[in-house]
Amino acid sequence: MKTQNAQSWQALVGGVIAAALILISFSSFVIINPGQAGVISILGKARDGALLEGIHIKPPLVSIVDVYDLTVQKFEVPAQSSTKDLQNLTASFAINFRLDPTQVVEIRRKQGTLENIVSKIIAPQTQESFKVAAARRTVEEAITKRDELKQDFDLALSERLEKYGILVLDTSVVDLTFSPEFARAVEEKQIAEQRAQRAVYVAREAEQQAQADVNRAKGKAEAQRLLAETLKAQGGQLVLQKEAIEAWREGGAQMPNVLVTGGGSNGSVPFLFNLGNLQEAAR
Repeated sequence: MKTQNAQSWQALVGGVIAAALILISFSSFVIINPGQAGVISILGKARDGALLEGIHIKPPLVSIVDVYDLTVQKFEVPAQSSTKDLQNLTASFAINFRLDPTQVVEIRRKQGTLENIVSKIIAPQTQESFKVAAARRTVEEAITKRDELKQDFDLALSERLEKYGILVLDTSVVDLTFSPEFARAVEEKQIAEQRAQRAVYVAREAEQQAQADVNRAKGKAEAQRLLAETLKAQGGQLVLQKEAIEAWREGGAQMPNVLVTGGGSNGSVPFLFNLGNLQEAAR
């Protein structure tokens, strides 16, 4: 009986030892997947040299490995600032970034988790970078020259985050808003500009109409002048014809045909008058 108990105890102890050995063997290495980097800490102290993809041996039981994602991360960060003309400007930026694999150990020592990186590093630096970019221009310039605002912001943010081992890949302005007071001012300015443009259009239209009236008046005056000249010329011709009729009447001869010219559109148009008929008409 004692022999059986001893054997059972030995079997139990052997099983525990085997399990411990298996556990130790599994905890003595770590696998880092592509797109990741690990930082090994022994008794709470981070060791130099990041663990890149592959299998790595580590001291069992007394060490842990923090794994960081090196792929592109995206977070939306709000920011607020005053412009050059002291107008409030609010924005929201989508930041695309990734961690520098060569600085992962320093990131582990100084920032810790990815959540800390976003809340303690990226968010405040985004705010400061936006202040730098917005302070260089008026609120109207920030809106009309949005691309230039973004370029200044990108440059400032990249310089600030690079020293923390954070590489900015791209940013985008998700939202850009300004104060209600400025919105009303913009609306009033647009209305004033539209009214001014309308006034210019009306003035030009009136000027064109006036010029058209002048041209019509000149045309009528010229037509009247030509008509007067024509009537004057025809009146003189009739006087000569009347004198000729009187002369022929005194002489009692047959009235001849007289070629008379009148005003026409293409100049003088000849027509034939019989002075005898004209004489009868005169009587």
